[in-house]
Amino acid sequence: ALVIDPDSAEARLVVAELDLDARNRKSARDQIEEVLAINPNNLEARALLAAIDYLEDRTDDFVDDVAFALGINSSYGDVYRVSAARAAGAYRFPEAVNLVRQGLEIEPENTRAYAELGLYLLRTGDEVAARSALERSFANDPFDVMTFNLLSMMDTLEEFETFERDDVILRLHPDEAPVLREAVLGLAQEAIDTLSSRYRMTVQGPILIEIFPKHDDFAVRTLGLPGMIGALGACFGSVVTMDSPRARPPGDFNWKSTLWHEIAHVITLQMSKQRLPRWLSEGISTYEEKVASPAWGRDQAMEFAESMNQDNVLSIRELNSGFQRPDTISLAYFQASILVEHIVEKHGAEVLQGLVRAYGDGLETEQALATVELDFDSLQTSFNEAIEDQFGSLRLALKRREEPVSVPRDGNEDIAVLRERVSQQPGNFWAQFALGRALFYSGEFDDARVAFQFAGALAPMATGFDSPSGFLARIAQEEGDREAAKNHLESLLEYDETSLDAVRLLAALAEETADRERMRHAYERHNEIDPFDPIPHQALGRLAMADGLFAEAIEELEVALALGPVDRVSAYSDFA
Repeated sequence: ALVIDPDSAEARLVVAELDLDARNRKSARDQIEEVLAINPNNLEARALLAAIDYLEDRTDDFVDDVAFALGINSSYGDVYRVSAARAAGAYRFPEAVNLVRQGLEIEPENTRAYAELGLYLLRTGDEVAARSALERSFANDPFDVMTFNLLSMMDTLEEFETFERDDVILRLHPDEAPVLREAVLGLAQEAIDTLSSRYRMTVQGPILIEIFPKHDDFAVRTLGLPGMIGALGACFGSVVTMDSPRARPPGDFNWKSTLWHEIAHVITLQMSKQRLPRWLSEGISTYEEKVASPAWGRDQAMEFAESMNQDNVLSIRELNSGFQRPDTISLAYFQASILVEHIVEKHGAEVLQGLVRAYGDGLETEQALATVELDFDSLQTSFNEAIEDQFGSLRLALKRREEPVSVPRDGNEDIAVLRERVSQQPGNFWAQFALGRALFYSGEFDDARVAFQFAGALAPMATGFDSPSGFLARIAQEEGDREAAKNHLESLLEYDETSLDAVRLLAALAEETADRERMRHAYERHNEIDPFDPIPHQALGRLAMADGLFAEAIEELEVALALGPVDRVSAYSDFA
């Protein structure tokens, strides 16, 4: 549009807003200045300029911007509302609430401002005031989609049960409360205690956690609109919202790692006074998942190694903008986590904590890095070296030198082709894995085992039941070697946090062999993925009872009974 009409104020302001989304404030300011050079009285441009000055803590400039806009139109409350929207976009929600309220003092009938105030109040946890603001907006405009959605969601929330313990207020649907209450309260407090100690800060609580059995309710609670495909949880500093395990098919995600991830956001957002850029916030939360449990680390090592082969790794300067694009957001999460891991390993946890606190002092990334004696260029250089050390052999094993061969399950001719390829490329994961699959489905288990062992050695972090470790477990099971099958399943579960098939097979094999430790491990992992199955709870209750852990046994058996076990008699007998 700007090529056709360089003077288009509307186009330049859209570009400015997109720049602000990517924290590229200089470019946004340049676009706004172009608009004001043509029309210094453009109120929308003045409001955006005020928003930038506010975000950059230019208090005097912000006051002047507001005064200039109000000098043009004394009832232009949007000069505050736009700044509030941008503050909220930077996760500074308490400030957004104050700003939009200042705008409403000037323009008390601004329906949109009331709607946005309601959303910001929800994000600070003030649900009573949020409903009041939303209802006032709805009275003036009953056709606003976001306002209608938010009020409908709040009607649903009124059905929820509330539980309070230590630093946590938990809200759950009554159908899910008997299953999730104790597990969520315990894990959330453990995460708060562990992470606040590690980062040397005190959480400003209580932390409100709301868990939704319907994904669209979670999405509306978060953004006002359904959708948010791919999102599992959100954190606003003192409020955490997330999907219940029932909101998605079993095996779709691990609710415990998701909750830990969001509590890590609580820590870093509060430490940085809500000013952390997304790359660092998400990077730390994803990194802390892996610290808490290696299996909770994002299952994307292979995808990242392949992105290295394709030269698609984002530069550190581009990393934050990677979260704005659907095609790069998944990669951005993983890359941010290994960048955080690199900072900790090379420079120490104190440097990471100092960097987080530097943002709380109002610094941008370049200045924040300088406070811990880092800069973009040196960090990029050391990061490039670190990822080559960490992923270099993996990326070489994943180089796709030829198009994959289509292998029917009984195709001896294709198996011969695959054998030839493996002889030429013994260090190629895809060649070994394709041969293993072909041999497995042809019933040639001995040769399949060899191929899968090679593939597993080349990429031990391959996840899913249809991975080398998963196939090796099935071969061992088929041949009656239960011990080997259990070992292979445990190898898979070291990297895979959501493979319900692997967990269930491990539990079954452990039951068959009376392997109590692996039974406990498998059923605990099962509850991380699908806590609404009564069988693992009853099994864990019995294990705890046998070990004399009666409080734990009662807790598990209560959950099993609430879920309706198949054998209610034995469950009640155990409980008694």
